Amino acid sequence: MIYLTRKEHFNAAHKLYNPNWSKEKNIEVFGKCANANWHGHNYELIVTVKGEVNPETGFLIDAKKLGEIINKYVCEELDHKNLNLDVPFMKDVLASTENLAIAIWNQLTPHIPNGVKLHCVKLYETQRIYVEYFG
Repeated sequence: MIYLTRKEHFNAAHKLYNPNWSKEKNIEVFGKCANANWHGHNYELIVTVKGEVNPETGFLIDAKKLGEIINKYVCEELDHKNLNLDVPFMKDVLASTENLAIAIWNQLTPHIPNGVKLHCVKLYETQRIYVEYFG
């Protein structure tokens, strides 16, 4: 088993806000992240796939092809967007980094070629905060 990792980048805005709570409770739980005027992040997305090396190509998957999949189905959908308003696959989902990583996994899974498995989605919200999702 070999693992291949590809890093991509996107910028997006969001706010953390539970519509079932009062404004005060949202501020108590989410602090500045509940700002009514949104806030943004420069996200780093790290996607790792796993499988066996193809003896004819020497690749698990062509890294360029993996990048194209990530960009088409994730980065182009998220970059310079408001996660709460502009992204169909985040509709009615609290736009936390945890939920975003799960949604990214679900976006990528159908497009990963046969013989290759998605292993991990690691998503950096800041240089000091990231989540990892293993499916």
